[in-house]
Amino acid sequence: MGVEAKKAWKYSGGFVVNNLSLFYNKQKQKGQEQQHWRWWWKNNASTTTISARRPKISWSVKICGIMLFGVGLISLFTGQLASDLEWYSQSLVKRTLYYKLNGNDRAVVDIWKSKFSNFYYGCSERGPHFAPVIRERVSNGYLLIATSGGLNQQRTGITDAVVVARILNATLVVPELDHHSFWKDDSDFQNIFDVGWFISYLAKDVTIVKRVPERVMRSMEKPPYTMRVPRKSESEYYLDQVLPTLLRRRVVQLTKFDYRLANDLDEELQRLRCRVNYHALRFTKPIRNLGQKLVMRMRKMAKRFIAVHLRFEPDMLAFSGCYFGGGDKERYELGEIRKRWETLPELSPDEERTRGKCPLTPHEVGLMLRALGFKNDTYLYVASGEIYGGEATLRPLRELFPNFYTKEMLASDELKPFLPFSSRLAAIDYIVCDESDVFITNNNGNMAKILAGRRRYMGHKRTIRPNAKRLSALFMARDKMEWDTFAKKVILCQRGFMGEPDEMKPGRGEFHEYPSSCICRKPFKRPDVVKEEDGDQPLGDSNITSVAKSRYQAIAEKQGEEMSPEVKKARIVEETDHEDFLSD
Repeated sequence: MGVEAKKAWKYSGGFVVNNLSLFYNKQKQKGQEQQHWRWWWKNNASTTTISARRPKISWSVKICGIMLFGVGLISLFTGQLASDLEWYSQSLVKRTLYYKLNGNDRAVVDIWKSKFSNFYYGCSERGPHFAPVIRERVSNGYLLIATSGGLNQQRTGITDAVVVARILNATLVVPELDHHSFWKDDSDFQNIFDVGWFISYLAKDVTIVKRVPERVMRSMEKPPYTMRVPRKSESEYYLDQVLPTLLRRRVVQLTKFDYRLANDLDEELQRLRCRVNYHALRFTKPIRNLGQKLVMRMRKMAKRFIAVHLRFEPDMLAFSGCYFGGGDKERYELGEIRKRWETLPELSPDEERTRGKCPLTPHEVGLMLRALGFKNDTYLYVASGEIYGGEATLRPLRELFPNFYTKEMLASDELKPFLPFSSRLAAIDYIVCDESDVFITNNNGNMAKILAGRRRYMGHKRTIRPNAKRLSALFMARDKMEWDTFAKKVILCQRGFMGEPDEMKPGRGEFHEYPSSCICRKPFKRPDVVKEEDGDQPLGDSNITSVAKSRYQAIAEKQGEEMSPEVKKARIVEETDHEDFLSD
């Protein structure tokens, strides 16, 4: 098709016109016809309008129509107002509580304690309609539970096991702990948790026994039936799929029991979860005693302290699939560790970092804390296992916070009986982190979630988690800005990630991290707002010591000179948010 033919195709609406002169003549004729119709309309429009005039509508009909329209509007408005009354009242109270006292939503935030934490408390009591416990002799059978993962992952399984036993009207046998996970800890339930307290505290909720009675085991024709339920199963699944088997076989074992119960349950069952997790699961006396000793030793040195869960061990870094600038040596070492998990997919380090799935390095944790306003005389308790890279990795954090302590530093000899058992060591860290004034998470693993939920339940003690996605670009470009600019940007990034009561709407998020059904609000009075103590450094104040500023600038200059663009980009690290994260 030639050029002129293509033009004809375009202007003729899709028909190829072979005779171009005929095409142009038709276009000219069409324009003349359009002018003729415009002249006719101008001279005849009034006549046409008169002839097509609609019949008149009486005033009475108009008035009735207006009245009906007004009644409809009023009904619509009042109906909407009534349906949303409760929502509006809660919203107004919320804005008054969190914003209006301070004048705006960018008010100064106390980095040590929320001004509104005093208005919340844990409330997990049984409701008036909570049915009495089903006794062992009339229960539907015995429920065996085999947990999975590390200490805190197993803790979620134990908590949910009690609720499942309640749903099934079953007698719960004290759960078995995982001896075959990555941690290889052969501790049993009674080595970590106070069994007597666990059974007695929940006596009004679920009947719990230490073992299946011998008479029941002898009467069984077959071994206990073993099954694995899907993750986050609803209550109906247990009633439809597990209960019939339990009634038929009398004893059922649920294996690899971690996160096998739905996040959203009936409020009474949610409160039962809280009674188990925050009250019934008490550590054994030796663990409690040593944990409290470490807390007291920290308190003797400082009025308040921060606990940081670094989670920068080789296994976690390998599992994350991230890269931290260590070259071929790091790639090989973490790659070898990663082979232990056969089902892990191939991950792009750059994509994981952009998505905010990588943990911060200890150095970056220190920079974030200093930018938020914590001074270099702040006392740090670091909860961690073996740090990848050892002392060289920890040195920048120690320089930013010289008052740096671990359980090994605070209790060298007293810690020896616990050293062969990773879960008992994790329990000691759990106690100190729970008692700290501020808790810093460096990933979104099980310990971070469990402790964040507990600290909310205990009055919203300050819990800070890095805003990984926004911090990623900031850390990558930190050598291009002054300290004051960097600090202001960190503060902006962290708004909404400081553990304030309003950061998550009720019912949203993982229940173990946001136990909204178990948190109640006290009556609010303006004078009750917590005032900043003398010496507090509020979030929003960029008055950082010159030591920190010079340290930051020196590091930035050194990195700008020595690091290649590829390594600079790879140094962006943030919290890990895998749902099936490495158990801890």
